Amino acid sequence: MRHVAVKVAIGASLAAILTSSAAFAGDAKNIAAVIKGLDNPFFQTMQQGIEGSAQELGAKVTVQAATNMGDASGQADRLSAMALQDYGCYIVNPISVSNLVQALVPLANKKVPIVNIDSSIDTAQAKAAGFEVTTYIGTDNVAAGHLAGEEMLRIVPAGSKVALIAGIVGDIGSNARIEGFREATKGKLEEIVMVSADWDREKALTAATDIIRANPEVAGFFAANDIMALGAQRAVDMSGNKAIKVIGLDGIVDAMKSVESGGMAATVAQYPYIVGAMGTEACVAASQGATLPPKVNAPVLVVNKDNAAASLKNFPRPGGDYPDPLRDLIK
Repeated sequence: MRHVAVKVAIGASLAAILTSSAAFAGDAKNIAAVIKGLDNPFFQTMQQGIEGSAQELGAKVTVQAATNMGDASGQADRLSAMALQDYGCYIVNPISVSNLVQALVPLANKKVPIVNIDSSIDTAQAKAAGFEVTTYIGTDNVAAGHLAGEEMLRIVPAGSKVALIAGIVGDIGSNARIEGFREATKGKLEEIVMVSADWDREKALTAATDIIRANPEVAGFFAANDIMALGAQRAVDMSGNKAIKVIGLDGIVDAMKSVESGGMAATVAQYPYIVGAMGTEACVAASQGATLPPKVNAPVLVVNKDNAAASLKNFPRPGGDYPDPLRDLIK
């Protein structure tokens, strides 16, 4: 069930139970993690969560990352190299739905837990390759996009024209965020165009600049991540039309600072530190023989002018308590 009351969407799906982690071989407190490119501050914070939780829980973790957000083959090579070593649990944050599938096959054969965080692995491709992930931890991207749509409805007049900036074409997370925004605004705002900017600030700047020139009446932009939203905000600033509202999604520090200073209107903040920390918690719980839930939804919160200062103060954690079924499994 999706919860959007008080602009928070948090939850954990416990509907189905996978194989007990007690059946897995190896010490799951010796953890390998392969995440996306550290050129993006979102994933820098995720690494901090993975490592911080490991230190707190007495686990050993080694983190490898892609060179950048487009380094899908390089990320797979890093995982393949780590698969040859004696880790008891693997945390993976794939660049695409498929780029790590083949590299995960040897891990499934060794019966070690595979903890999929943030961006999901395509379940059909995983099944075809002969494995399932042990648990998935990440944002309900549809719910997050829905929150962005609700915020846009609050700050622009009914019937306003808005433009959407998506990530990489075909990316599941981007598609889900756009879907959620459209769900919230259907019949209430007019979507004039959607473009893809490949999660890139400069591409988003160019796209937003072109959109503003062609549609000077545009009232708002929703970008599927904050990097692109900051690019769109730069286009708005260059246009001189300060009335155009920009909403992003991720909750990176630069975006929250922009909101606080009167630039971007809002960001829907994910908490990559918590996603990373939960990944480590899943491995530690597995090492203790716990049965992991197949899916855990991480917290999200709308950050606007009203709460930007407090959100920055609490970063990289949410400002309040949140459900954590993985922590609850640890003895």
